[in-house]
Amino acid sequence: MTSDLAEHAGERVALAGWVHHQRHLAQVSFLLLRDASGIAQVVIAEEARRASAATLPAESVVEIEGTVVASPQAPGGFEVHDPAITVLATPAEAPPFELRRPTLNAQLPSVLDHAAVALRHPKLRAAFAISAASLAGFRSTLDAMGFTEIQTPKIVGAATESGANVFGLDYFGRRAYLAQSPQLYKQMMVGVFERVYETGPVFRAEPHDTVRHLAEYVSLDAELGFIRDHRDVEIVLRSVLAGMVETISERAAAAVAQLGIELPRVPAEIPRIHFHDAQLLIEAATGERVVGEPDLAPAHERWLGEYALAEHGSDFLFVEGYPMTKRPFYTHAQPDRPEFSNSFDLLFRGIELVTGGQRLHHYDDYLSVLAEPARVALAGYLEAFRYGMPPHGGFAIGLERWTARVVGVPNLRQVTLFPRDVNRLSP
Repeated sequence: MTSDLAEHAGERVALAGWVHHQRHLAQVSFLLLRDASGIAQVVIAEEARRASAATLPAESVVEIEGTVVASPQAPGGFEVHDPAITVLATPAEAPPFELRRPTLNAQLPSVLDHAAVALRHPKLRAAFAISAASLAGFRSTLDAMGFTEIQTPKIVGAATESGANVFGLDYFGRRAYLAQSPQLYKQMMVGVFERVYETGPVFRAEPHDTVRHLAEYVSLDAELGFIRDHRDVEIVLRSVLAGMVETISERAAAAVAQLGIELPRVPAEIPRIHFHDAQLLIEAATGERVVGEPDLAPAHERWLGEYALAEHGSDFLFVEGYPMTKRPFYTHAQPDRPEFSNSFDLLFRGIELVTGGQRLHHYDDYLSVLAEPARVALAGYLEAFRYGMPPHGGFAIGLERWTARVVGVPNLRQVTLFPRDVNRLSP
């Protein structure tokens, strides 16, 4: 790999990748070779090899064997001399972008239309290295905490959250849906493993064409049993976020440097505010009448993000106690204020990143909140509670939202390999 050249100074090595760019001077040519780890400079002095290399268009796939030489001017401080170049493939036509430019000069729709090529650009690719490291950090942190990774069905017989915003399909003559979340299954598995997590796609038939909605995204879900209340869930979530940031710094340091970003600092204790108190603050600061509304508008989330940074020096803020009317049927109410829930949203730099909380765990409670048709549709789910379930709760992180906030881009599509929304079904 090009990133390993420093370990092989003076040695003959073999590299493979794409012709990123070439410069031809009077006596020497420079070929920049790009692979998944970075860019290496190849110095070509022999005239016949210079002439041959000059015929190679950008994005030609080549294998190069040469000697590693220290050079302060070269990327990474080392370059390859006396190369032998073997051509593995050449492009049928010029790519739609100049990938050698520091920034890809193209509008987002064009980038998404030609994602297979556009994502070769080092800066665009860097965001996905951060996403991959985040996913690894999520897994490793929960593994260390005794969680078991599970995989649950993505074709389900009943809507998870509600009957709205679901993708229906014909399942051998029966009505079925793409799963909106693994929520019901991960609760059931608390009765088996006590602590579980899952990473995978979820599907929402979102009619919104906004920068923060997708029809398919990656959800990082966790559920744990034997909790006292939602605060125990928040403690685990805080550890997970810290683990994700640490793994980014360890495994994607080059991507962080490439993008010139500062990773968030996860405080030892994330500040929290009750939903009602948050509304009072917003109302006092803005003059808007928001007390009594069942949810926070995006503008109010942004205001609270600024408040958390100014008041607590934190990129994160827990908003607890959302009204029960806004939460799913399995949500546990606050014992002393039953109109509010033992649930939370975690705001990250002014946008909702995580939803979580404590769930109902008594069978009779589910019978009281579900009508008879729902009980029939959810019979398999309810069976877990009929035979005893511990107090439990969990959370879900949207991977694309997390990555977008970490790298500082406004649109989730910029950190989604092949976005699916109301307008896009290809590539």
